[in-house]
Amino acid sequence: MTERRVLMTDPRQNDYFYEEAIKTLRTNIQFSGTGIRLIVVTSCYPNEGKSDVTFQLALEIGKMGKKVLVLDADIRKSCYVSRFQVKQKTEGLSQYLSGQSKAQDIVYSTNFHNVDIIFAGPAAPNPSELLAQESFGALLHAMRGKYDYVLVDTPPIGNLTDAAVAARQCDGAIMVIESDLVSRKVAVKAKQQLEMSGCHILGAVLNKVDMKNNKYYSKYSYYYSDEKK
Repeated sequence: MTERRVLMTDPRQNDYFYEEAIKTLRTNIQFSGTGIRLIVVTSCYPNEGKSDVTFQLALEIGKMGKKVLVLDADIRKSCYVSRFQVKQKTEGLSQYLSGQSKAQDIVYSTNFHNVDIIFAGPAAPNPSELLAQESFGALLHAMRGKYDYVLVDTPPIGNLTDAAVAARQCDGAIMVIESDLVSRKVAVKAKQQLEMSGCHILGAVLNKVDMKNNKYYSKYSYYYSDEKK
């Protein structure tokens, strides 16, 4: 079978403080245990930086010699093709879940070391139903056998059930929370929704921190574990 490959740009090149924060996140995930390999990443609202954190985390995992797959499960409104300037025509998750494509046709290698990706594909009118299908669980099971880590990027959990549906099939979840945007009440509600799925919450990333007002955090992100919540 011919390898499918895409070229992607890295919008965070040479961002030292952000890279260091992502390395801290990567280290905490490593210490979460060997059984934590399928990881859902979600947020409360759109545009909190969830997809950027997911992709940068994948790059850092790849750099340490681990094979990682980014699975874009936001089949409502994906940003990967435009955000990372992918020029090639691709097949994606929605096409696989609707029976239009085979699993081997939606996995692409990238120009980043040890990082592969499954794009979301065309927007679908019934994302939650598609993710609840046995075929999604079968895909995750197959990818677990091929990769050290699978990072599942889902839509925000604030008003949608997609993330909770996907989380049922995963080992752990990470919430990305934008500083000064998300209230404690909203964050707690999102956390409870994830917990109801039965997925273990690994922790959260506090993103877009204003360093002028808070000297204790890194420039963009800060990871804290369950013990600090």
